[in-house]
Amino acid sequence: MSNILVVLCTFPEVDKARQIGTALVEAQLAACVNLLPGIESIYRWRGVVERAGEVLAIFKTSEAAWPGFEQRLRELHPYDVPEIVALHPCQVAESYARWVTGETCP
Repeated sequence: MSNILVVLCTFPEVDKARQIGTALVEAQLAACVNLLPGIESIYRWRGVVERAGEVLAIFKTSEAAWPGFEQRLRELHPYDVPEIVALHPCQVAESYARWVTGETCP
C-alpha cells in the first residue's frame, strides 16, 4: 500500500471546485485534482430527499499532507458538511506515488 490518498469531494459548481482545487495545489497540499462536472447527487438533508447537480473533484495527496489538506479544504468549502472521503489505493505505480509525495509537503 502506498502513502498517497485519493480524496473525493463534491462542489456546487465548477468555478468553486476549480478555485479551491487550484488553491490546494498551489499550497502543495494536493499534487493534482481532476474535476468531473455534470454529476447528479441524490441525498437526504435535514429529513428531505434532495437532488442537485454537482462537480466531483478527485484530489491526490499524501498522508503527510492530509492534516493540512483536510483543514484547508474545510475552511474553503461552501457546504456546511462537505463530502471529504479519503481512500487508500491498494495499488499505485511507484513513479506516480513518488511524484504525488514529492509535490505535497506536510
